[in-house]
Amino acid sequence: MPVERRPPRPSMSARASASLRRSVLLRRLSVIARDMHGRNVPNHWSNMFGVVTVACVIVVTISGLFLMFFYTPSGTLVHYHGSYVPLADATVSKAFESTLHISFDVPGGLLLRQVHHWSALLLPAAIIMQLLATFFTGAFRRPRRGSWLLLFLIFIVALVGGWSGYALPDDMLSGTGLRIVEGIVLGIPVVGTWLSAFVFGGEFPGQIIEHLYPIHIVIVPAALIVLIALRAAVGYAHKPPQFAGPGRTEQNVVGLPMLPNAAVRAGGLMLIVTGLLFLVSSLVTISPVWLYGPSSPSDASAGSQPDWYTGFLDGALRLVPPGWEFVWLDRTWTIAVVIPLVVVGVFFTVIALYPFIEAWITGDTREHHILDRPRNTPTRTGIGVAGMTFYAATWGAGSTDLVATHFNLGVEGVIGFFQFLVIAGPVIAFFVTRRVCIGLEKKDRDLLLHGYETGRIVRMPGGEYVEVHKQLDEYERWRLIDVAEYEPLKLRPDERGVVRPTQRLRAVLSRFFFEDRLGPIDRQELERPDTEDDQLHNTQPDRRPAGVGGTR
Repeated sequence: MPVERRPPRPSMSARASASLRRSVLLRRLSVIARDMHGRNVPNHWSNMFGVVTVACVIVVTISGLFLMFFYTPSGTLVHYHGSYVPLADATVSKAFESTLHISFDVPGGLLLRQVHHWSALLLPAAIIMQLLATFFTGAFRRPRRGSWLLLFLIFIVALVGGWSGYALPDDMLSGTGLRIVEGIVLGIPVVGTWLSAFVFGGEFPGQIIEHLYPIHIVIVPAALIVLIALRAAVGYAHKPPQFAGPGRTEQNVVGLPMLPNAAVRAGGLMLIVTGLLFLVSSLVTISPVWLYGPSSPSDASAGSQPDWYTGFLDGALRLVPPGWEFVWLDRTWTIAVVIPLVVVGVFFTVIALYPFIEAWITGDTREHHILDRPRNTPTRTGIGVAGMTFYAATWGAGSTDLVATHFNLGVEGVIGFFQFLVIAGPVIAFFVTRRVCIGLEKKDRDLLLHGYETGRIVRMPGGEYVEVHKQLDEYERWRLIDVAEYEPLKLRPDERGVVRPTQRLRAVLSRFFFEDRLGPIDRQELERPDTEDDQLHNTQPDRRPAGVGGTR
């Protein structure tokens, strides 16, 4: 008699796989994966800075998680009895003691300490290069203004993370930096004393280690991950911008498929960056805190320098002339501290809001997916170089004492040079850069209209000698052609017939922004054969040897 058997019950893994296939999240991920296979990414070298940034964040996060298990965030004083004999029985903080323990007693601890520090140094550099590439190519314009703000916030968070980690070893170098920070905070009028007590938790050094530690291990990593994820989501929502080229328009993207080609390349570059970080960390010593010694509130190390990304803040303080303070309302108002803070604050505010400022000046509300060549926007490029000059001047001023001692110069003369450079340098850099860009534009126009010199000399039937010019290939013509048309805003009264001051200011800035800029080449003029090579197709050159004249 046949027996009806029930089908075997699926295994747990099979049931889990079936439930995952039915889940909304997996269906959503599969849709995204299919979409990424169909998306193209421009293959340009400037895209590598984003990959380097992500690689640094991954390395600094993983190495930081390892160090977190062995580090003690406490300023409590103890006697050192570790492996480093020169500091035996010295009075140090628990933070400094645990740092030495990681360096000398934990297997691989010194390597991870150094790779953590090197990746934290490389991270701001990669972000700055992203900001510069985005600025000079106009990639911050609509619809990517939000992406620019996110990238700027990532840079600020990276600075905060680097500075907070710089102070955690509690060595003599970081203690000197914290003493400078305390002086800056105390110099802020009205609220300086209260703010110092809040930040340091009392008299210096107070509980600054305990206050900075949660910022460094919780707030900064979480903010970096959230901001990078938001920027990735914004970039995914808008197609990536690309440079002009054959077949590239505002409506398409020419490049590599995001999956798997672009993803594999990005993964390979991340592995290369990670490997180089570990190689440098294993060969080059950085932050040898055992040589600096423990932090002491009454001592400071000579020639101390902050990490490179905060050097401009130190330099801005050094450039203020002495004696800039006065007494008013029974309070001392230290202008020497307020002015650098205000100037640096205005500088960063302009950087963050520049996409909106340029859009307001130019009146451009269009979406842009084709990037600009820096030479085709002379004013914007000049502004960018001026900002770089200002940053470089303040950054260099942070090492005035070292420059003076290494080159046997007077400190006052070195400071005077940087004071001149920080004021006149950006102005000179702006006008020189703009003239150079206009000259390069004229050169490109000449190449488009007349071609490039071939070095071939021919004799025409009329007896004249000409050098044959040959037209550029299609790719070069596409790359050099500037089709963007911009005109300065015209001053028009509103509905009541009134011209407001803001409108006058906007019109003046618009004229200044587009001043001396070359307009795009007329299409008919561009397609007209104008090279000697084109003319020789219609004119037979004289085949007689050079120097043979006369008539036939």
